[in-house]
Amino acid sequence: MDKIPLIVITGPTATGKTELAVQIASRLNGEIVSADSMQIYRYMNIGTAKPSLEERKGIAHHMIDIIDPDEEYNVALFQKQADQAIRNIAERGRLPIMAGGTGLYVNSIIYPMNFTDAVEDPDYRCYLNSLLESHGPEHLHSMLSEIDPETAARLHPNDTRRTIRALEVFHLTGKTMKDYRQNYREMETDYQLVMYGLTMDRQKLYDRINLRVDKMMEAGLVEEVEDLLAKGYSKNLISMQGLGYKEIIDYLNGIYSKDEAVEILKRDTRRFAKRQLTWFRREGRIEWLNMDQQESIAELAERLSMDIKEKLSL
Repeated sequence: MDKIPLIVITGPTATGKTELAVQIASRLNGEIVSADSMQIYRYMNIGTAKPSLEERKGIAHHMIDIIDPDEEYNVALFQKQADQAIRNIAERGRLPIMAGGTGLYVNSIIYPMNFTDAVEDPDYRCYLNSLLESHGPEHLHSMLSEIDPETAARLHPNDTRRTIRALEVFHLTGKTMKDYRQNYREMETDYQLVMYGLTMDRQKLYDRINLRVDKMMEAGLVEEVEDLLAKGYSKNLISMQGLGYKEIIDYLNGIYSKDEAVEILKRDTRRFAKRQLTWFRREGRIEWLNMDQQESIAELAERLSMDIKEKLSL
């Protein structure tokens, strides 16, 4: 079976991934598949830096606005839906371009990671949560140390979600997390990949992040969060714990002043960008583009389009 061509544009937040993807799509008859774990939510536009209709410039975008903020979602669903979107785009004779910075979402597509056999035992998980309430996180971490010392050494005792997951996997399979996880990086992908990663000088990136947050505030981020709360979406939802939302909720609840909330959001977004860069540096197939050394986005898109045509024999 012929492999499906797939362009991937990734890297830290605020480096210009969406704009570059749109420019390339317009030149190569492409459509964009978002790989952003926050842009999947409806009504959450400003805090997620979701591209507006104007910014999309008529290019079809997939995996944006697909669920409400209180609906459950996971990487297995993303993999299934994004893979189908990519195949549909290719079947229409267009070029699929995946753009986004959620590392696990990107990996779920570029590697054949199998989520269908993810074992679960809700009753045992409930039991572990009761132990957490009665004995605290250190007790669960100690339990894990006895059966899976390698994973326990990796996890902070307060990372109870991953600790419980590792205990659950061992309970059901008798395997440690290392044995249970697939060596997916050695598996063959269905895609003919061309991958670009965007980066830039660290201080310049941080300045762009700070400016982006200021623009979000000017665009009405506080009002967006107020509207979500008024719609009945709880501050405890996974969606509402995302960057840009939890900080504003804390401001609205009087925990921080507006200025404090903005500074915390800037700081946490800078830290997030640093973690993204660390994640993607592990992927050897990415061609890194230092945006400080590039011409305009339009000229870069023109050059990359020619590069893509050559690599994919388009």
